[in-house]
Amino acid sequence: MTGHNFNSASSNISVDSKNNISARDTNKVEIARVGPRRSAMNLDYCHWFHCVSRVCRKAWLCGVDPDTGESFEHRRDWIVKRLALLANAFSIEIASYAVMSNHYHLVLCVNKEKAMSWRGDEVLQRWCKVYQGPEIVQRYLAGDNLMPSEVKYAESFVEEYRARLTDISWFMRSLNEPLARMANAEDECTGHFWEGRFKVQALLDQQAILTCMAYVDLNPLRAGIAKTPEQSEYTSIQQRIQRKRNSTKKTNLKAFKQTSVKPKLKPFHSKDPLQEKIPFSYKDYLELVDQTARIIRKGKTAMDPSLPPIIDRLDIDKHGWMQTMSRGGNKFHRAVGSRNALEKYAELLKQLWVNGLGDSSLFD
Repeated sequence: MTGHNFNSASSNISVDSKNNISARDTNKVEIARVGPRRSAMNLDYCHWFHCVSRVCRKAWLCGVDPDTGESFEHRRDWIVKRLALLANAFSIEIASYAVMSNHYHLVLCVNKEKAMSWRGDEVLQRWCKVYQGPEIVQRYLAGDNLMPSEVKYAESFVEEYRARLTDISWFMRSLNEPLARMANAEDECTGHFWEGRFKVQALLDQQAILTCMAYVDLNPLRAGIAKTPEQSEYTSIQQRIQRKRNSTKKTNLKAFKQTSVKPKLKPFHSKDPLQEKIPFSYKDYLELVDQTARIIRKGKTAMDPSLPPIIDRLDIDKHGWMQTMSRGGNKFHRAVGSRNALEKYAELLKQLWVNGLGDSSLFD
């Protein structure tokens, strides 16, 4: 089995002719690098995504600016609190996150089925958690005595808002825009705060989901600012570990909920029939992250034989795993998945090339 390539290999493999795409077509594109952005986020093709936003103009999103010594640590709370709000409104679940000094990472899962089950008034209520909404919608939700034509007009917003609540672009816009305004007000300046639009990568299979979640959770260790996963501030892995520790004591769990505003994370297992589970167990994931963190701290590039068996079960090449997780190992392209998953994805998007399925595959 040939799989992911997280290296910037120059080789390109064309999609097989059985896909009815002519190799002589001059309108060639590479699935990994360009391609239509909206098509790449089409939920008919994929509903798991890795998103990254980075600041520009040498700005510091969080942490301490080494040039001026000014601290922006409080901005980490801005992001986490905003994520908490959006997770409660959108039908987009957060599987993992990490807030770094000048960028942040998210692994998101869009739950379109859940959104389709919402009643019209619930859709409007959720949208108005994030945005004020039209006055007629506000009156409708407040229970005002409206004329039939006014009720019909208010309800006409339902399907538009339902679609937005499953839209990655709207989620990221709702996160980044208010943060930029707050940061610019604090810095007493105007202009761009973010380095263009967010970067997005489609995660096509369970190997891609596992790799990207672990990559995100291990970011502070890769950057040398944390020694263990539980010490990795403003990450989903720290949040999951703290919650697990406190879950055995109800008083501690209650205090944890009251003293910290954290985004609701996608569970590894759920009783909700409309909620897709993460395709591996929390125990396996925690063991894998913990063991990988130990290897990263030692500075090794070779694989340790004590890694949990999930690596073997998912056919992940151990050396490639460590290359991806080590410092400077981010070589993700527009879509991440096995060779078969990438070729099917390229066919769906009607693109002619799958980039980087050549020399250095993460899965083989």
